[in-house]
Amino acid sequence: MKYLLLAALSLSCMTQPLWAQKKTKNTAKSAKTTAAAVKDAVVDTNEIQWISMEELEAKMKARPKMVLVDFYTSWCGWCKVMDSKTYTNKELIKYVNQHFYAVKFDAETKEVVKFYGKEYKFETELRANRLAAEMMGGRMSYPTTVILGENMSFVNPIPGYQRIDQMESILKFFVEAYPKKTTRQDFQRDFKPSWAPNS
Repeated sequence: MKYLLLAALSLSCMTQPLWAQKKTKNTAKSAKTTAAAVKDAVVDTNEIQWISMEELEAKMKARPKMVLVDFYTSWCGWCKVMDSKTYTNKELIKYVNQHFYAVKFDAETKEVVKFYGKEYKFETELRANRLAAEMMGGRMSYPTTVILGENMSFVNPIPGYQRIDQMESILKFFVEAYPKKTTRQDFQRDFKPSWAPNS
């Protein structure tokens, strides 16, 4: 038994695992394939990859990208409807994960939030965290979706519940039309929704 165990151990040391063999054959190709696989793995998930504000800051420093922030509260009924109907749509999930960092933020959080060198606290007179109030332009209604440009170049709060066709229009406008300086009205005139609502 002892010799059998030693033989198996020596064989396992002489052969590389499959993933290691592929790595040594073509490291550059392997690195590209791995990066693509990681990107696709995030895009092809069954849910939006929500992150915190702190994680957002780190990701924006490494690789700037547009940001979708969902401001909600624990008591907001329409926030729950949006979570169950809009944010569960497979096409929306894929699009958001591919083109945006997504942040879900409780606007009434009592926790101190650190973001880009500032601390944001709950403010009693606002009944909200200062960061939510700033990003929502002081209009405290829930849910509110905020779209931030790469490098935080613009902030666009969109208040209220958004059906899947409305959200498709909003997201595609910022990804496909806004960079080309197309107006929202021109984009909306020609826009045809293609994402099927959840059944």
